[in-house]
Amino acid sequence: MNHTLEQSADTIRAAWQELLEEEPNLRIREAAKRLESSEAQLLATTISQDCIRLRGPWPDFLKRLPELGYVMSLTRNDACILEHKGHFDQINAFGKGDHRMATVIGPIETRVFFNNWHVAFAVHQKKGERELTSLQVFDRAGDAVTKIFLQKESNQDAYQSIVRDFRNDDQGAEQSVPGTEEKTYTDEVDQDSFLADWDNLKDTHDFFPMLRKHQVHRYHALELAVEKYTYQIDPEALEGMLKRASQTKLPIMIFAGNRGNLQIHQDTIRTIRMLERGHNGVERWLNVLDPKFNLHLRLNMVDTAWVVKKPTEDGIVTAVELFDAQRNLITQFFGLRKPGIPQRSDWADLVATLPKIAE
Repeated sequence: MNHTLEQSADTIRAAWQELLEEEPNLRIREAAKRLESSEAQLLATTISQDCIRLRGPWPDFLKRLPELGYVMSLTRNDACILEHKGHFDQINAFGKGDHRMATVIGPIETRVFFNNWHVAFAVHQKKGERELTSLQVFDRAGDAVTKIFLQKESNQDAYQSIVRDFRNDDQGAEQSVPGTEEKTYTDEVDQDSFLADWDNLKDTHDFFPMLRKHQVHRYHALELAVEKYTYQIDPEALEGMLKRASQTKLPIMIFAGNRGNLQIHQDTIRTIRMLERGHNGVERWLNVLDPKFNLHLRLNMVDTAWVVKKPTEDGIVTAVELFDAQRNLITQFFGLRKPGIPQRSDWADLVATLPKIAE
């Protein structure tokens, strides 16, 4: 079990304040790592009129988000951030117990895993000349699941109504972070049986159940399928891939998420920028900076990049999947397609040009 180091709220608050005095622009996620704490614990130390702890039921909370109107939805992991501006439209929650899920379809598209939603906060912050109002959800390790930022067009009255209806009775500065259960996998996989199941995939959504059936880690699965369905490419080719997609107006799909939320982009992309910044070494960020969509991909955290092919009833579907040094999935890229329609040939052609790393 992954337990965040327990510290008192007073200790966390004092250490955070000291850190901010040294580095005023330090982001809360980075501060939490430096302090061996969690973002949720840091945020809880600021509980006041401008920071309010919220509670579930989380499906009911999610279903209220369309009332906000036009917002910005942000989902991230350590190496990738997706931001969409738009409305929450169609929300369908289903399942029971540990298998409660939801789909959000529309300008903002996500897949939600409620078992990993632990606590939320309504937050009003001042950052320089800007004032930011948001709803922020965290998992059992205190890591951010998703953040919803109000825009000038958003419905402020709806926001206040949601905060009132989901306000937690507990507004103390201590935040529990019980930790998350780590999944277990086997290294003793029957490769022939596994690849036979891969041969017989009918839909891309069958891939995860296949991994679960064989108790195989996703990264190990790609290793088992090398040369038949997978191969590595040079991560430095990713900038060129996105620029080519932009230049040719090729609609693509981008998936990025964490334990509790998976956000999805489905459209063309326009403005591609590489930026370098950081402290204690240079951070290299590959960005898509479009009016209603931003991608921020930290390239120097991409350890390996893979081309992954899956058979379906509509033909082969090709993805580019990125992993960090701990073999965590960072993000996935596909050509835009819908069920019942073969993948775009121009996407397959683009992926085929990416430089392969020799085994």
